[in-house]
Parts: sequence; structure tokens; C-alpha cells
Amino acid sequence: MSTANRVIKNTGFLYAKMGITMFISLYTTRLILNALGASDFGIYAVVGGAISMLGFLHAAMSSATQRFMSFYEGKGIVSKQKQIFNVSLVLHFGIALFLGIVLLVAGYFFFNGILNIPPDRIYAAKVVYASLIISTMFTVMSVPYEAVLNAHENMLYYSVVGVIESVLKLTVAFIIVYYMGDKLELYGMLMACIPLLVLTIMRIYCHKTYKECVIAPKRYWDKSLLKEMTSFAGWNLVGIGSGMMGNYGNAIVVNHFFGTVVNAALGVANQLNGQLMAFSNNMMKALNPVIVKKQGAGDEQTMIYFSLLGSKLSFLILAIFAIPVIIETPYILKLWLKEIPEWTVLFLRLALIRRLLEQLTITLGTSLNAKGNIKGINISSLVSNLLPLLVLYLLFLNGFPVYWLYIVTIFFMVGLGTGFKVYFNVKLCSLKISDLIKIVLIPCTFIFTVAMLSGFSTNLWLDEGFLRFVLSILFSSFMFMFAAYLVLDKKEKTIVEGLIQTVKGKVFKFRHK
Repeated sequence: MSTANRVIKNTGFLYAKMGITMFISLYTTRLILNALGASDFGIYAVVGGAISMLGFLHAAMSSATQRFMSFYEGKGIVSKQKQIFNVSLVLHFGIALFLGIVLLVAGYFFFNGILNIPPDRIYAAKVVYASLIISTMFTVMSVPYEAVLNAHENMLYYSVVGVIESVLKLTVAFIIVYYMGDKLELYGMLMACIPLLVLTIMRIYCHKTYKECVIAPKRYWDKSLLKEMTSFAGWNLVGIGSGMMGNYGNAIVVNHFFGTVVNAALGVANQLNGQLMAFSNNMMKALNPVIVKKQGAGDEQTMIYFSLLGSKLSFLILAIFAIPVIIETPYILKLWLKEIPEWTVLFLRLALIRRLLEQLTITLGTSLNAKGNIKGINISSLVSNLLPLLVLYLLFLNGFPVYWLYIVTIFFMVGLGTGFKVYFNVKLCSLKISDLIKIVLIPCTFIFTVAMLSGFSTNLWLDEGFLRFVLSILFSSFMFMFAAYLVLDKKEKTIVEGLIQTVKGKVFKFRHK
């Protein structure tokens, strides 16, 4: 099977999964927000954010493990893959214990001066925090198995596990709705059980399917490999950790100045934004191992081509769904939620604009990881990710409104961060600025502008309602596809058409069963 066809097939599996999980997740959020209320939902968002911020070590090691697995899959060295798997198992078990201890210690500071939580909800917030620590530890220990599935590009099984996880979350939501006690406490405890079940399912499958999944750390231990992976993960830790600390630190600053209700608005905006991001993330998840494998095989020119193609398609896939949401945000939120927290409309629009800008160079980060020389980009990311914290604190201290959160983060974390990423790709991966402009920036800007203006035209002659919502989707989507047809080259059109046919095939196959 060709690389393009393999990417199309895997992306099709991920989209089939997304179609199910997106609906479940959005409905689950509706149930949970109504059951908990805006204040308790905000508490869960800010406490969960604390766990995410300190879970950056897991993210760094996850990226490192997947990179090494895919790299040596490209080289075809099975013995090396067994070494990577066993080293990774030991590392992630140690990381899980380390994170558990660090999070317990950090909890003392979070609940004594950092988090702005009503006194009568402190105990419930602590229960949620403890539950999420357990959840994080199990999630960390599942990373080696995710890396194996990723390296083998087995997105079918990965999608099945994702659907199971979403169904479990929906089940928890129904339990919370009808529970008569403290809903927030029970929600936290039940959510902690889900990663354990997911880990168990993935572990059984991988050990039965893949020959590198052999637990024998003494036999396959490699000290030099441990050092190499730890060094790679260490620099990844700087970049990923600063990004997560920057994002969550910004939320902490907002919480300090504006309280938990504004955090609820951020939580809702991030939830819908995250679901839309899944459209482009699915394609990236299928494409990222291909980029790393091309570098492993020594084909740098093809690696850069797929990196640029990935950034373009990632932007376009997100844009075709984000454009109607940006145009009709108030109406969509009214359909989705009974109670809309203040600032949610503006937050969602700005969050989507930020994500769209990030997509323009998103897979160039994968090319740097594939190359392996990531020290420079991660030190630069440290600067662009943490500067907004100081700037936002000073702005809010002087009375600036809360929406400056997005203005500042777009300027520093997206604008400055993108500049660093392009610079290091030019320096290390033979990227040509002219190719970036020609292949990604010009086509994406043209398509987005045409579709956005077409969709907004309905606002000039129709009042808000279902008819305007439908026409806005139809107009923007039609003009989006027309503009894309004008600027995409033959190979890109073939990939997109193949992706559409794959998704349609899966849907019709499912209907006829």
C-alpha cells in the first residue's frame, strides 16, 4: 500500500471514531455542565488544568517514545524496537510514581493561596484533584502501548479504544445526573477509573499482536538508548512543559483576577475548540509517523514535503468546520447549552482563530522531532510560552479586560513561536521559505478568506436562526471547496478525494450492517 493510501485509510478510521466520539463528548459536556452548574464545572476545569500542567513530563516522554518507535520502524530494526519498548516501560512506570508524588506536594500550594475556589467547595476540589492524580498515573503508563500502535499506524484499534473511552465518559455523565450526593466528588472519582480500563485494553491487544511487546527489561535494557531517549525527552520537556505551564498559567492568572465563572467560559470554549481540533488532529496522527519514518529511512526531501502538506491539510480540515462555528457561535452555543457562561462566545471565536494560525506550521514541529536536533527550538519555545504570563499579569493588574488573554497568547505563543519553528526548519531540515509560502500560506489564506466572506454574507440579510445557520454552512462550505479546487495541486486533490471516499465507504458499510 502506498504512503498516501495508508494515510488516507488511517485518517478514515480516525474520522469514523471522531464522528462517534465528538457527538458523545459534546453531549457529555452538556450533561455535566447542567448537573454540576457553572461554578463546580469551573472548579473541575481549573483543578483539571493543574493536573494537565504538571503532566507535561508525560507528554514529553510520550513524544519521545513515539518518535523513537516510528524512527526505528522506518529503519526496520526489530531488536531496537524491543529495547525501546522495554526502556519505555521502565521509564513510564518511574515517571508515573514521580508525577504522583510531585502532584501531591503541589496540591498543598494549589489549595493554599494559588487557586481561587469558594471555601465550601475546597473539600470537593481536593477529591477531584486526588482522583485526577490517579488518572494521570494510569495515563502515563499507557504511553508505550500508544507508541507501538502509532509506529505500526494501527489507527483502527486506536479508534476502537477511543470510542470505548467516550462511552465510558458518557456513562459517568448519566450516573452524575441522577446521583443525589455531591456530584463533583463522584464525577472526579469515576473519571479516574477510565484510564485504568483503557490501559488494560491496550496492553492485552499489543502483547498479543506485536512481537516487540515483550516485557523483559533485563534482557533488552540498553543504557545508551536510555540516555538518548532521556536527552530527547528532556529537551522536549522544556518545550512541552513551557507550553503547558504557559497555557495553564494564563488560566490561573485569569482565575486570580476574574474567578471560577470565567474559567467555566474558558472550559466550555476549550471543549468545543478541542472537538473541532480533532478533525485536523486525526489527519496529523495518521501523518506524523510517516514523517518520522521518512527521516528514519534517510529521505529528508520527502519528509519536508509531507510536513508542508500536513500543515496545509491540517489548516484546511480545521477551517472548513471552524468557519461556520466562528460565524454562528452564539446560535451554536444556544443549541448546545442551556446556560451559556459569560464571555464564552468571544472566547470560542478567539480560540479557533488561534488554533487556525497554529495549523499553518503544525507539522513542521514533527519534522524537527524526526530530525532529532530539538535543543534550539525548545529553548526558543520556553521564551515564547512563558512571556505571556508576565505580560498578562501586568495588563490585568492595570484593569485590562479578560479577552486580552487571547490577544497576548496569539502574539507570543503563536506568532513568535511560529517564527522560531520556521527558522529551525530552514536551518536543520532544508526547508525553503518560498515553499512554505507557495505550498501553505498563499493557498490557505485565499481559501479561508473566500469561505469566511461567503459565510458572513448571510448575516447581512437574515436574522439569527436555523435558516441562516444552514445557509451559512452551505455558502461557506461550497465556496471553500470551490476555492480549494482552484489552488490545490493534483496530488493534494487525489489525497483529499481518497480521504472523502474512505470516510464515505466506512459510513455506508456501517449502515448496511
